Amino acid sequence: MTPILQVENLTKSFGDRVLFEDISFGLAEGQRVGLIARNGSGKTTLLNILAGKEGHDSGTITYRRDLRVGYLEQTPHYPAELTVLQACFHYGRDHNEEHELKAKQILSQLKIRDFDQRVGNLSGGQLKRVALADTLISEPDFLMLDEPTNHLDLDMTEWLEDYLRRTNVTLLMVTHDRYFLDRVCSGILEIDNHTLYAYKGNYSYYLEKRQERIDAHNAEVERANNLYRTELEWMRRMPQARGHKARYREEAFYELEKVAKSRTYDTQVRLDVKASYIGNKIFEADHLCKSFGELKILDDFSYIFARYEKMGIVGNNGTGKSTFLKILMGIEQPDSGTLDVGETVRFGYYSQEGLQFDEQMKVIDVVRAIAEVIDLGGGRKLTASQFLQHFLFSPETQHSYVYKLSGGERRRLYLCTVLMRNPNFLVLDEPTNDLDIVTLQILEDYLQHFAGCVIVVSHDRYFMDKVVDHLLVFNGQGDIRDFPGNYTQYRAWKEARLRHEREQQAAPRPAPAAKETAPTARNANRPRRMSYKERKEFEALEQEIAALEAEKKALEEALCSGTLSVDELTEKSKRLPVVDGLIDEKTERWMELSEIEES
Repeated sequence: MTPILQVENLTKSFGDRVLFEDISFGLAEGQRVGLIARNGSGKTTLLNILAGKEGHDSGTITYRRDLRVGYLEQTPHYPAELTVLQACFHYGRDHNEEHELKAKQILSQLKIRDFDQRVGNLSGGQLKRVALADTLISEPDFLMLDEPTNHLDLDMTEWLEDYLRRTNVTLLMVTHDRYFLDRVCSGILEIDNHTLYAYKGNYSYYLEKRQERIDAHNAEVERANNLYRTELEWMRRMPQARGHKARYREEAFYELEKVAKSRTYDTQVRLDVKASYIGNKIFEADHLCKSFGELKILDDFSYIFARYEKMGIVGNNGTGKSTFLKILMGIEQPDSGTLDVGETVRFGYYSQEGLQFDEQMKVIDVVRAIAEVIDLGGGRKLTASQFLQHFLFSPETQHSYVYKLSGGERRRLYLCTVLMRNPNFLVLDEPTNDLDIVTLQILEDYLQHFAGCVIVVSHDRYFMDKVVDHLLVFNGQGDIRDFPGNYTQYRAWKEARLRHEREQQAAPRPAPAAKETAPTARNANRPRRMSYKERKEFEALEQEIAALEAEKKALEEALCSGTLSVDELTEKSKRLPVVDGLIDEKTERWMELSEIEES
């Protein structure tokens, strides 16, 4: 493969804070690489350096001659007076009829359809999508994307996946979307402890090899520590005047000391904060309605939330997901209907508007202003500093000022301030935006073991699959459906349904019999009501699906346990796909019945 970029011995620091040191890597034509690191480790800075928007301390960057580079920044900027279409040609691109047609096509896929709207009137999410369209229509040879899936709904994310997989563009991308990494990238670069590690494979392969690297590193540190104690005793005993062999051993001692004192990796980081007691009554929504002009958000919506329920909310942008959360929190009032919240419910609300801090405060003081000590239950407590370390804030970062934090670090700090108040009902509106993958794994583990209720709005499909029990699907104009499964199951059901509809449309239709007459308009428009038999089937299906989901979970746990005999392993391996098929079959029937109006 033809090389297009070579980076040699690149170093970047801010004051005494080193981001990366002497890192080297290359990219060949057609490679698609994901860049992974903890927040604050320099992912965005590295992209800015490669794009020529930021300097570096030392090292060289060499591009292939005449290479066309496209760069989607994390927070793009355009003059406010430009229209959407003008923004797509602002940076010197030829504005001809063909390019304009392509710009409109991509903008439409990203659900930006008012091409004459002023950039200054766009939301941050809309502006990011305009910038993405701007970057894609330039047809670069080398494309750098910084969090491209932020502010994209699920349909747009899947469109972008397909778009990038169909092109031959060389790609370097920062994203926390793990399904996106798995399906688009063929290589991973990881910045860790100022060093760069390269992996040839997708995200799943990276996880496996990273764990092997961590295990090997931890074993090396443990061996060095054992030897270090022996050598330290020798150093203390030996006189200052040493011979040649002794000096050689002394030099080896200092190298050993570096290894022994290097950071070990804790792969079992778990945040186990106690949730306060929650009673049986959670909340009951009764005939809620909410509209903004002709846009319906809730249309006679009723729901009784159960204890320990974990609900995901999905739907396209503008269908009312965040508004629904604000009504639940009492921030927005419904037009009609009632919402009755239980007395023991103690909300923890992570909102898009809540990310506000005093820039001059130290990180540790932000947390201490809420509590000096966090109760974990069972007599266990964490200090504010220990709590922050669970969310990957080093002691040095804790005593740094808020204004020095990266965007992802700020979100991580905000999440800390929400969780440390011991809520028993978490309402999370896009908590995964800008969080690094390590933090996401900690949050996923916390929510899976959380002894309370959860409602989460997220476009992160991997995150939703790990955390939620079922989905509320917002289809727009107040059409809200309850789906008994995670996002991957919902997507599979949706694709099967679309495939069935296409097959039905393609099949030849017999001519109507001569005696048959067309239904009257009144009968054709009247919604069919669920019969008694169908209602009983509907209720039975809910129980059957729940039982099958429980069986599937038990099978998966057993297969991963390593304790099964050969016969048991064979039996359970055969049963798992059967259970999966039954879940899909019964879920599809459940959705068919759910669309019939209940009598």
